[in-house]
Amino acid sequence: MTPPSTVAKVQNALPFWMTLLLVPLALIGALVGGWTVILLPLFTWYFFTILDAFIGLNLANNDPETGEDQLTWYKMITLIWAPVQVVLLFWMIWYVPSADHLSALEKIVLFFGVGVITGTVGINYSHELMHQKNKWERWMGDALLAMVLYSHFRSEHLLVHHRHVGTPRDPVTARYNEGFYRFFIRVLPGSLKSAFAAEKAMQARKDRAWTHPSNPFFRYWALQGAMLVLALLLGGWAGLFLFVWQAFIAVWQLELVNYIEHYGLTRKHLGDGKYEHVKPQHSWNAAHKASNWLLINLQRHSDHHYKPDRRFPLLQNYTEANAPQLPYGYPLMTMAAMVPPLWRRVMNRRVRRWREMYYPEITEWKAYNKALNPSPR
Repeated sequence: MTPPSTVAKVQNALPFWMTLLLVPLALIGALVGGWTVILLPLFTWYFFTILDAFIGLNLANNDPETGEDQLTWYKMITLIWAPVQVVLLFWMIWYVPSADHLSALEKIVLFFGVGVITGTVGINYSHELMHQKNKWERWMGDALLAMVLYSHFRSEHLLVHHRHVGTPRDPVTARYNEGFYRFFIRVLPGSLKSAFAAEKAMQARKDRAWTHPSNPFFRYWALQGAMLVLALLLGGWAGLFLFVWQAFIAVWQLELVNYIEHYGLTRKHLGDGKYEHVKPQHSWNAAHKASNWLLINLQRHSDHHYKPDRRFPLLQNYTEANAPQLPYGYPLMTMAAMVPPLWRRVMNRRVRRWREMYYPEITEWKAYNKALNPSPR
């Protein structure tokens, strides 16, 4: 097969570069104010949902054996975003607090939108980068997480989530019938505790105390502290407040995605504390084309759990025969998750159908789940 030309490579990767359109929208909101401060969530949530409705699904797969040299234009967007976000975020921290044409409410709403993109794009790109072998990419992932004060997500995701997804040992696997708000309150301390415990255990396996300098939590705390100090120096106390506010919204966005990715899906317990291997059936997937552009194929989540270090353009699509499918892309599904009765109406019947399809031998799921995890369901 003839390798694609440079023009073809650029054309194939270009849709994923649409995230850069969020930068001028943020600048317009800061410089103009008024109704434009809501452009960021409008574009991120609604525009891509509308695009999904019009352009449909992408069921095609790139060759998973494609070499790194063929992925340059895909990789570049994840490498470019980190410095772009640093400049954009801290310019706005410097500019917005003293902008007289913006009311206090407009500033808060504007930084709500900033949190939407530092969460939807920034944390998602950090997720891509943290899985790579290149140290520079992992460092950029750390910088993106520090900008939202959620650096421990790296340890939690790599050492806990990927090992224990679909089991009670994973704090970020949403349980059946668990509403998002209850999940959010549970996962904030749960993910931090599990991440710290995992790193402490790793140090213990090397006969070290958790206080050993190689514990990445020291790097996490230093980076987060530096971000907070920089926000205070550039924007004063108002800038610091806006920085923390956008960080909270970004984490909110992340945990909404975590919530929908594995909601109600469980791995079968084999006894003696052991579970079956992670399979494609243990992640919800969405093949919607536009939202996969925004989220760099995060919605091909089953394949990510199969090959965690596989770069996003090579993630494979799974059909309904192999993995459960969401009815809509992540942007619309995360909005539904914020209305628990609506979420349960849409998703609970799909979970029940999934159970019947993959685990017909388990007929009493309430008792089964309670035996594995006695917390309320």
